[in-house]
Amino acid sequence: MSEAGRIAVIGDRDFCAPFKVLGLSVLTPATPDEARSFLAQVVQEKYAICLIQETWLEVLKSEVAELSHKFSPVCLGFSDFRASSEAVENLMKELSIKAIGSDALFTRGRKDNETR
Repeated sequence: MSEAGRIAVIGDRDFCAPFKVLGLSVLTPATPDEARSFLAQVVQEKYAICLIQETWLEVLKSEVAELSHKFSPVCLGFSDFRASSEAVENLMKELSIKAIGSDALFTRGRKDNETR
């Protein structure tokens, strides 16, 4: 993968290990401080994208908010089958509002599901 297109994943070792097969850099923190250190490493090494497992997203919330003003890395949360996706949904809403000025993409889908 080119230097400009590097992707990092921060998450639990057992869930994120398969991402290595896809050529992604997998960082598996054991503590909140280590998670912060890994995110700082991602910034320092100029990764383009950083995927953050939902279990670590809340821990890194303030750091991710600070990075939202930078071009890269783009930090995106993701959930897995073991956890709810509320934190990821909220982050995606915030990104949507910044990108298009609205969270209509999320509220419309919810209204459609409620009417079914």
